[in-house]
Amino acid sequence: MIKSALLITYPIKHIADEAKSLAESAGYSVIRTVTQKHLTRSKFGIGKGKADDVSQLAKSLDIEFVVFDEVLKPTQQYNLAKLCETDIIDREKLILEIFRLRSNTEESRIQIKLAELHYEAIRIKEKVRLSKRGEQPGFFGLGKYDADVHLLDIKRRISILRKKLLREEKRKLLQRTSRARSGFPTASIIGYTSVGKTTLFNLLTGESKLVGIELFTTLSTSSRVVNIDGNKIMFSDTVGFISKLPAYMIDAFKSTLQELIFSNVILLILDISQSYEMIKKQLSSSFTVLIHLGVSMGKIIYVLNKMDLVNPEEAMEKCKQLGILNEGNNNFVMISSKTGLNINVLLNTICSKIFVDTMKADNN
Repeated sequence: MIKSALLITYPIKHIADEAKSLAESAGYSVIRTVTQKHLTRSKFGIGKGKADDVSQLAKSLDIEFVVFDEVLKPTQQYNLAKLCETDIIDREKLILEIFRLRSNTEESRIQIKLAELHYEAIRIKEKVRLSKRGEQPGFFGLGKYDADVHLLDIKRRISILRKKLLREEKRKLLQRTSRARSGFPTASIIGYTSVGKTTLFNLLTGESKLVGIELFTTLSTSSRVVNIDGNKIMFSDTVGFISKLPAYMIDAFKSTLQELIFSNVILLILDISQSYEMIKKQLSSSFTVLIHLGVSMGKIIYVLNKMDLVNPEEAMEKCKQLGILNEGNNNFVMISSKTGLNINVLLNTICSKIFVDTMKADNN
């Protein structure tokens, strides 16, 4: 069901475009967009005058939801909801809603539920605090006196889900050990959401996984063995990254993302057809996740995808600006997963990094 929404975001085109795509991916129809340079002000996230404007717009347009393209503190969320008399969906909540819509495995459903409970727990704690002040935060969906009981229930459910995910981590560890004994090196395909990871996975493996323009088409890891000139390599397609992803969400997907720690090579996909500012943001978001997981940066091959949409000179200039060229000549490949451009070059680079570099390391 389509839900009418007013979007509050930054006055920067690529940020506003992504925010609108996120909202639409979660099933919201953006009726009006309001922009402001600063979205982290103390009381409402936005200034008081802008908040009043949003409130009037929401009421006059009969808006069901206000989507706020920033992580809001519970107090800010409450204040804005009270002023607008409508539900406020901040960036965290929006991403969680998309995750829930995209989940297609039992593991991903557990991971998403765990993340949702963390999000809810923080807000229930705030409800307890507001209730003690005599406030009536009705948008939380609870009565005044049962918040404490609900918080205890959330903590109990979090504990149960963590145990389930721990069992899943142990199962995956056994799978990795089995693959290691079989001698299959692994290459994980990672990157910002919607940069073409699954398209590349399908091209490399001959699979036909769902590819969509929506954000977060992939929420669980798929792996296939590919024979490259007699060398068998396991390719894995992983969940897409997004900016401002809280640490607890990364932790919720830890059993899925841990594949990266054990991979021999990491193919970090970048959409080179996008602006330098957007690619820089995507690269930073990817690094944030990799660093949080403790993944070695030495495993990375930068895969500059969508070369069919940009000329080589422009792509090289973006690489220079991003600092990719400064890290060595064997760490990036320009490809098009749509047309197959330079896929053989990519495969040779992967084999070289896995087999040649490994031999050098063994000799040392």
